[in-house]
Amino acid sequence: MLQTRGNKLTWLGHAAFRITTPTGNVILVDPWIQSNPMTPEALKKIERVDTMLITHGHFDHIADAVELGKKFKPRVVAIHETGGWLESKGVSNISGMNKGGTQKVGEIEVTMVHAIHSCGIQDGDKIVYGGEACGYIIRLPGGLTVYHAGDTAVFGDMKIIAELYSPDLAMLPIGDHYTMGPREAALAVRLLNVRHVIPMHFGTFPALTGTPDALRELTRDVPSLEYHVMKPGETLGEEKSASAR
Repeated sequence: MLQTRGNKLTWLGHAAFRITTPTGNVILVDPWIQSNPMTPEALKKIERVDTMLITHGHFDHIADAVELGKKFKPRVVAIHETGGWLESKGVSNISGMNKGGTQKVGEIEVTMVHAIHSCGIQDGDKIVYGGEACGYIIRLPGGLTVYHAGDTAVFGDMKIIAELYSPDLAMLPIGDHYTMGPREAALAVRLLNVRHVIPMHFGTFPALTGTPDALRELTRDVPSLEYHVMKPGETLGEEKSASAR
C-alpha cells in the first residue's frame, strides 16, 4: 500500500498532475488543463499554483503554462531552452536547469533526469527549439519520492534512476505511438524496480491505444507491484486509490 505521507496526488488526465503538499502548496506537472478532454470540468478552475514542472514543450504538456505562470507567478522548473521561451512570453520566476541537476524549489527538491522524446515548441506557425525532453525525480515532504517520466521511450539508464533515486512511485506513459506502450513500459517497471505505478498518457487520443490492463498482464510476475489506475480527477492520499493488483 502506498503511503503518500500527507501529500495528495491528483491526476488531471494525460500527463498532468496536481500535487498538494501537507501544508497546502500546489505543484502542477505538465499543465495541459483547459483544453484537455480528460480533465474534469470541476478541476479546470485553478485557484493556486506554487510550482510548475514542465517535462517538454509539446502543447499537450505546456498549453496552460504561460497563462498560469503569469497569473500565479509560481516557480517554474523547465529545461533551460524551454524556460527561456516561457520567459519570452512574459512568465517570470523561471528556474531553468538541465539533466542531472538538482534544485530545491519551495518545499520540494527536484532532479531533472533523461527522457527520450522530442521537444519542439509550437509558436504561432513555427516550431522553435525547446531543448530536450526530460523527466523529474520529485522529493516531497515526508520523504515520498515520485518519478514523473514525462514522454519517453524505455531506455536502459532507467536502471540508474532506480539505483540513484529509488522512487517510491513512478508515473509512466503507456499509450504507445508517441511514447512507450505497454510492452516497453513493462520493461521500464522492471528496470526501475518500482513497486507503485500510475499509468498515464493513454486514451486521450485514438492513437494512444495502450491500456493499463495490457501493462498489468505483462508484469504479472513482478512481485509486490501495485498499479494505481486512476480516473481523471481521482486523488491518491485523499480517497482509496483505484488500485488494480
